[in-house]
Amino acid sequence: MAKKDTLTVGQKLKALNQLQQVDSRLDEFQVLKGELPMEVEDLQDEIEGLKTRIENIESSIDEQHQEVNRHRANIAEAEELITRYKTQLDNVKNNREFEALSKEIELQGLEIQLSEKRIRETNNITKNKEATLEVSKQRLIAKEKDLEVKELELQKIIADTEKEEEKLQRKQERARKKIEPRLLKGYDKTRGAYRNGLAVVVVDRDACGGCFNSIPPQVQVEITQRKKIMLCEHCGRVLVDENINEVSNS
Repeated sequence: MAKKDTLTVGQKLKALNQLQQVDSRLDEFQVLKGELPMEVEDLQDEIEGLKTRIENIESSIDEQHQEVNRHRANIAEAEELITRYKTQLDNVKNNREFEALSKEIELQGLEIQLSEKRIRETNNITKNKEATLEVSKQRLIAKEKDLEVKELELQKIIADTEKEEEKLQRKQERARKKIEPRLLKGYDKTRGAYRNGLAVVVVDRDACGGCFNSIPPQVQVEITQRKKIMLCEHCGRVLVDENINEVSNS
């Protein structure tokens, strides 16, 4: 094989065309996989987000339970104080003591009412959070099942194509090494400009194999002569003749 800087135009075109064939085959594998890799990644992210959400909701519910326990403790303490104050009422010596104890009993009663109100409010909050938690858990189960199906589907495709894909990737690396940087840069730029990834196309039935516009007869003659790299004037793709792969490497 001649070095990159000593390749003939025909050899350069052959190298570009062979790289295109390899890349097109690799593109087919990506089409076969479709959106599966992205779908798997999105599902994984969503599942992690749901797990975090569930953890946060469960933590919040625990906090609500602790809040209820605090209010229940306040009620118990207030009831104990009321009992003590009522006992003391039996032994008061003057109206001032009676009024003071009665006021304390009244305040503790209000404290009990406030705590009971807080408990009802907190229980309502907890009930809503538990409903949200159940929905999130069911959603997590559904997403995990979806992920399992998508992963199995993707794994099957990878298993079916892995060996050939690895072989093609090695061929791709070897092919790219044969092409000079300037041509490779143009090839990559053109490939990226079109959804089908075609940067090198064969002239077929007097037309560009990429955009299908007609190629003038004189241009077709120049393409078969392989004296210079010819580009389609309409789409900018490299044009090669159908016998390009028969060009000798030596």
